[in-house]
Amino acid sequence: MIIFGSPSRYVQGAGVLSGIGAEIGRVGTTAVLVLDPLIQDKYGELIAASCRVAGIAATQLRFSGECTPQEIDRLAAAAPRSPIVAAAGGGKCIDAGKALANRTDALMATVPTIASTDAPTSHNYVMYDENHRMLRVEKMRRNPALVLVDTAVIARAPKKLFVAGIGDAIGKIYEVDACANANGTTIFGGQSSWAAVALGRACHGILRDRAEGALAAIDRGQPDEAFERVVEATVLMSGLAFESGGLSISHSMTRGLTAVKAYADTLHGFQVAYANLVQIRLEGRAETEIRSLADFYGQVGLPRSLSELAAPADDTTMDTIAELTMTAPHIRHFPRQIAASDVRDAMVWVEKAFAPK
Repeated sequence: MIIFGSPSRYVQGAGVLSGIGAEIGRVGTTAVLVLDPLIQDKYGELIAASCRVAGIAATQLRFSGECTPQEIDRLAAAAPRSPIVAAAGGGKCIDAGKALANRTDALMATVPTIASTDAPTSHNYVMYDENHRMLRVEKMRRNPALVLVDTAVIARAPKKLFVAGIGDAIGKIYEVDACANANGTTIFGGQSSWAAVALGRACHGILRDRAEGALAAIDRGQPDEAFERVVEATVLMSGLAFESGGLSISHSMTRGLTAVKAYADTLHGFQVAYANLVQIRLEGRAETEIRSLADFYGQVGLPRSLSELAAPADDTTMDTIAELTMTAPHIRHFPRQIAASDVRDAMVWVEKAFAPK
């Protein structure tokens, strides 16, 4: 059985935030807007004006900064009943909006203001405790009804976050292929969709061809064609690929990396980028292909080793990362059975090949 899930509508372009009212109006006449404080301060009036023009009764709620059960309780107490919840900001703000929409059975609109992951298209969200530790991953009943991506806003966000988005997306080609070849199960409970496999491959190609041009656009603070294509790849194509195609070793390794203090606070996309090299080493790909990907990393600013991710790792640390990697459910999505020792051996090879001398 194949299941393909996706947002109902995806809107991307420079200045599209000014049309948020009309987009929300496709769903209903009232909305709750969960806004990152920086976004509310900078764009709150523009959003409010857009909603007024469209005849939308919009209530703005200021996000506290952490997606905790207590924060969702607070937002739910302050929010009037509404058919749609929209969240504008970074990943945790959007996750808080998803949690609120899930609790109230509302439709969800995501408005990412950075392009550091593909989470805006997904029905997953992450809950944390008050000490910023991950509690669990939860799922909405459905994917977002709307994803609205203003590339003029994203082009002014920190460059490092944009690079992390490239790192999160570049390896979907490997993970989706591995899951499909292993007859694995996606988060929708089906087998890999071949449409998702094709999206993963196309995403990879766009990033290899256009990433450097997109980074130059950030330096100018002005989106161009290369920037638009890369944003579409990192936010939309990557998200569709992973949800309907499946994940594998690269995302499994985040379970081990986040458990080690030295790497726990590094950006998710940087962790996944490093783990891609480990995965394709485990796949037995040609060294020329692995080095080609590492060369691309060097061009765009992605880590090629644990040393470049944060710090060198001793034997005990590598053992810990490898053993915890094996506890992730995605680890089964690989064409052959592997053990923690295999993961560790691949990590050692990557470190020897690419750590700064």
